[in-house]
Amino acid sequence: MKILVLNCGSSSIKYQLFNMEDRHVIAKGGIEKLGMKGSFLKHKTEDGRTIVFEGEILDHKAGVEYVLGILTSEKYGCLKSFDEIDAVGHRVVHGGEYFSSSEFVTDEVIDALVKCTDLAPLHNPPNIKGINAMEELIPGIPQVGVFDTAFHQTMDAKAYMYGIPYVLYKKYGIRRYGFHGTSHRYVSARACEILGRDYNSTRIISCHLGNGASIAAIKNGKSVDTSMGFTPLEGLIMGTRSGDLDVGAATFIMEKEDIGMKTLNTLLNKHSGMLGLTGISSDMREIREASQNGNEKALEAIDIYCYKIKKYIGSYIAAMGGVDAILFTGGIGEFATYVRENVCSDLEFLGVELDVDKNASVYGDEGIVSKEGSRVKVMIVPTDEELMIALDTEKIVKEKVKA
Repeated sequence: MKILVLNCGSSSIKYQLFNMEDRHVIAKGGIEKLGMKGSFLKHKTEDGRTIVFEGEILDHKAGVEYVLGILTSEKYGCLKSFDEIDAVGHRVVHGGEYFSSSEFVTDEVIDALVKCTDLAPLHNPPNIKGINAMEELIPGIPQVGVFDTAFHQTMDAKAYMYGIPYVLYKKYGIRRYGFHGTSHRYVSARACEILGRDYNSTRIISCHLGNGASIAAIKNGKSVDTSMGFTPLEGLIMGTRSGDLDVGAATFIMEKEDIGMKTLNTLLNKHSGMLGLTGISSDMREIREASQNGNEKALEAIDIYCYKIKKYIGSYIAAMGGVDAILFTGGIGEFATYVRENVCSDLEFLGVELDVDKNASVYGDEGIVSKEGSRVKVMIVPTDEELMIALDTEKIVKEKVKA
């Protein structure tokens, strides 16, 4: 079975084509600056070639058509025709309270996604456009939606409710949803495979650390809490996002700076986080370099970043009554050895014993970096959300065919 995975953003389309017989990627790439001047498609072939096509790509339908065109082109393609694509899996950011698992796309599913648009106005519309474009170009092709929020729908009310009037929750759906669910689900399951443990009887804390960052508490295969909330702004300090912030501080800033809600939203999402703290960059590599050169703001910002992660880990250990494994994934989680060391320091009393030498030697690969006798395993597990989407799509389409 060949499955095309699409991730449609407001001005981009990322894609990967999988051969599910051995789960390898046949081709992948992406379109940038969709609908803007200077749009282009970058395509990577199975044999390692990278080809860039520049041209006017006006909308998502044209973008998807470009993707299908390159996949079936005589010179750079890997398919003879569209018929070789058995199904399409879509990354969909927000499923609200409608979806607790991936779903075969139907008219009813589309209707529910439209209802979730207010919850993710920048993400759900392009996700829907990608689904509609594929249906127009290859009518009747099986499509599956895989939702970032679905994995966290197992949280109890005590974890997802805010202390606001209940009527606002019922009226507008204001609650904690969480994101990065596909990543947390993949790495937690993969960790249990590596450890040879039963996923349904293991307590895991998954740290997805990239420019966007979140932590999930996963108990017996289910998400019981996560750091992101109603939006991806809540939780950890991130590249440009503030993370947890007293609402009173936000309204104070509005008053003192004489700014409106739109400007505040931009401030907290685009100009805060590590960029705001350091004034250097949102890229942790550049901040790390500055800290090694003695920049005090960079040193302090890294300590603040790691401290917030440590606090969440401690609270989730309490929430689950213990922990069996702590996972690090994402660009920072997989490569920043100093972040892992800082976060795990002084947690020995909880059974977390990092092996400093192992931690320094595992760089972007799978690996256990805790000491041999550590009661809690500390692990690096690179995420693969696209593969998870492809696996869900394969499973759901096969079940649909059997039915």
